Amino acid sequence: MWRVLIVEDDPSTRDFFARSVVACPELRLAAALASVAQAREWLVAHSPSIDVLLTDLGLPDGSGLEVIRLVRTLNPACEPLVISMFGDEDNVLASIEAGALGYIHKDSAPADVAQTILDMRAGASPISPMIARRVLARFRGNASSLVPNPVLSPVTSAQAAPEKIADEVILTPSEQEVLGLIARGFSYAEIARLRGTSVHTVQTHIKKLYAKLSVNSKNAAVFEATRMGLL
Repeated sequence: MWRVLIVEDDPSTRDFFARSVVACPELRLAAALASVAQAREWLVAHSPSIDVLLTDLGLPDGSGLEVIRLVRTLNPACEPLVISMFGDEDNVLASIEAGALGYIHKDSAPADVAQTILDMRAGASPISPMIARRVLARFRGNASSLVPNPVLSPVTSAQAAPEKIADEVILTPSEQEVLGLIARGFSYAEIARLRGTSVHTVQTHIKKLYAKLSVNSKNAAVFEATRMGLL
């Protein structure tokens, strides 16, 4: 079992996260706390006993970043996941720098938080599509300043090749539709219901998408498709 510590000040949200964890046979709820102070006290006494930290950033007595840094110091094996209303690039990057392996905006929080935690423990880095787009936009903005002047530094055909990647990825209409629904945060079951198909058919489309984009998760698919101009 993976042991999960929840740090969230809103009672209804905290209860929602806790119920999702408790209902999953592969997870165990270690504690559900409401502040940085409570988390600090609990972690000093119990940090080696948890595998996953699920935290908000906007806590009443400080930032969830403090909790992430502390748990990473006391228990480097623990994997932090942020679910927060703070979706700006600075907070996302600060969370990642502090040690978070995933960042989900509360507006697109998954119905099954437990599955998101299991995906992270399996090697994924869960990121809301909206968050991925904002980080990508910032990355593009920073990268644009590093693009060489074409007059001063002629670009060879080999260097220009990456910009033609999207031309080499051809999606069927069904794959394009499924990709769009994934980017909007819909689950497999919801996509199947919206398209009037079975979940198996949706999974088949997604497997083909993953192969064409060379990814192995929904978040990575959205990131790559956005980078390639397919979204």
